[in-house]
Amino acid sequence: MAHGRPKMDLPEPSIKPANGWHCSHLFYHIDRAELSRLSQEQREQGVREMAAALDSTAEDAPTQMQRFIISGHKADFGLILFDPDPLKIDGVHQKLLQSSLGPTIRPTYSFVSLTEISEYVPSPEQYAQRLKAGGEDPDSPAYAAKVAAYEKRLPIMNEQRLTPTLPEWPSMCFYPMNKSRNVGANWFTTPFSARNSMMAEHAQSGMAFAGRATQVITVSLGMDDWEWGVTLWARCPDYLKDIVYKMRFDEASAKYAEFGPFYVGYLSSAEDIAIHCGLSR
Repeated sequence: MAHGRPKMDLPEPSIKPANGWHCSHLFYHIDRAELSRLSQEQREQGVREMAAALDSTAEDAPTQMQRFIISGHKADFGLILFDPDPLKIDGVHQKLLQSSLGPTIRPTYSFVSLTEISEYVPSPEQYAQRLKAGGEDPDSPAYAAKVAAYEKRLPIMNEQRLTPTLPEWPSMCFYPMNKSRNVGANWFTTPFSARNSMMAEHAQSGMAFAGRATQVITVSLGMDDWEWGVTLWARCPDYLKDIVYKMRFDEASAKYAEFGPFYVGYLSSAEDIAIHCGLSR
């Protein structure tokens, strides 16, 4: 008879997540003093190397990558990258720093996280309960149709949460956040049923912006200084303002949320970033 601990069916050790992707938000500033020291040839070579490093169609590019011109003085440009392999993501960062423009590129902020399916995403049964709580008749054809439609959509929505396709909308903002541990407002000691109800309200506020704004939330617990990262895309900048303002009044946000720095940017190509930031003459 065998002794010791029972055998467990464990996955092979890997730097790739068992589910979902790694994600990095990277922000950079151009050192103009260093830039002025480069020759025209070095600049031109550096711009070509930068374009190659940020080419999302390259064979070794991360699965998803977007480039942004960042407004304000926090950064000049930023990147959002997703891939199962974190070293493929970091490879883009290393290529930038190793390029001829490397001495002029100053990293200003990074946020490392993973995609996830939140524990607050309702199952079909929980969704049905929400409909009943909202006054829907469980014996009505409309109720049955809504539950069936949700059950059909759920796998697609969860796949988008784990392996997101990033929208080509022009306006973006990113911010890290925590859930508070303040006395009287400690998210982590609040019963799950109450947290679930608050997150349902929060989700309902976001759904009001369907077609105008969309988001990807990534988790950074154990990976970065903040617990979650929120990335919003919008068809125009005022939708970013509107959705953030509306959701601030939800209890999950108003009472329990703490926010880090906001970065706002506009979708761009590597070539346009080089022109906008004065790298190309």
